[in-house]
Amino acid sequence: QVELVESGGGLVQPGGSLRLSCAASGSVFSFNAMYWYRQAPGKQREYVARIGPGESTNYADSVKGRFTISRDSAKNTGYLQMNGLKPEDTAVYYCKTNLNYRDYWGKGTLVTIAS
Repeated sequence: QVELVESGGGLVQPGGSLRLSCAASGSVFSFNAMYWYRQAPGKQREYVARIGPGESTNYADSVKGRFTISRDSAKNTGYLQMNGLKPEDTAVYYCKTNLNYRDYWGKGTLVTIAS
């Protein structure tokens, strides 16, 4: 069983920055990919970013150049650094990993961009 807990959300003005964290209950991030997704009010959950076991990264076009995904395997924690935030980035952000062909999700952290 894997537990993921997101933190770091909050209210930020447009153009601001936030760093989200995703703490895992075990050493899952050392050998498994970690993902960030988000779900805006009234919309479907969408992919944001991925970091693979080999540190390769991938981003949705909407966040490319503004967001950076990373992880600290020693701390069993993943991160999403978000810069240049826009109102359309407002959403609940979730982290995900998969282990033994099963997806594990956190409960999310709310990010609100407003002036």
